[in-house]
Amino acid sequence: FLEKKPQGVIKQGMVRSGEGWAKDAGVYEFTMGATGDKVLARYSFVYVYEDGQWKIAHHHSSVMPEGLLAGKKPEGDVLSSEEVRSLFDLWNNALATENPEAVAARYSKDAILLPTVSDEPRTSKEGITDYFVNFLKNKPQGVITDGVTLSGPGWAEDAGVYEFTMG
Repeated sequence: FLEKKPQGVIKQGMVRSGEGWAKDAGVYEFTMGATGDKVLARYSFVYVYEDGQWKIAHHHSSVMPEGLLAGKKPEGDVLSSEEVRSLFDLWNNALATENPEAVAARYSKDAILLPTVSDEPRTSKEGITDYFVNFLKNKPQGVITDGVTLSGPGWAEDAGVYEFTMG
C-alpha cells in the first residue's frame, strides 16, 4: 500500500468524544501518488488517551461499494438516515427468530463479518451462519447507543456502538 504513495483527504466525517476517548467515522479518498488512481473508502477510528498521548485503539477501512464497480455509474436509491437505521432493525428482528439462516440472509454475498464474540473473521455465507448458530443461543437483542449513518446510490453505512442484552 505504501509503495503506491497514498495521500488521503476526509470527504465526510463525524467526530464524537468523551473522557479519554474519541471516534471519527466517515468517508475518505486516497490519491495514489505513484499512479494517480483514486480510491474512495469508509473509515472509522477509535482513539484512547494513553500514556499522555492519543493512540488508535481501533481502525477500520474498506473500499466504498461503488468503488468496486470499476468506473461504472452506481445504481440504486440513496436512503435517508432513518431508512439506514431501520436496516439495523431488520437485522435485530432476524436475531429474534433465533434462526442462523435468517440472520445470515441479511448479509450480502460478499460480506465480511468481524464477530462480536469470536476472533475469526467470517467471509462466506457458511461461516456467517456458523457464527450465529452459537451466538443465537444467547438470545441477543441489540440497541444502538451511538452512531452515524451515511449513504449513496446503492449503498448505506451505519457505524457506531450497540449494546446487546442476552436472554
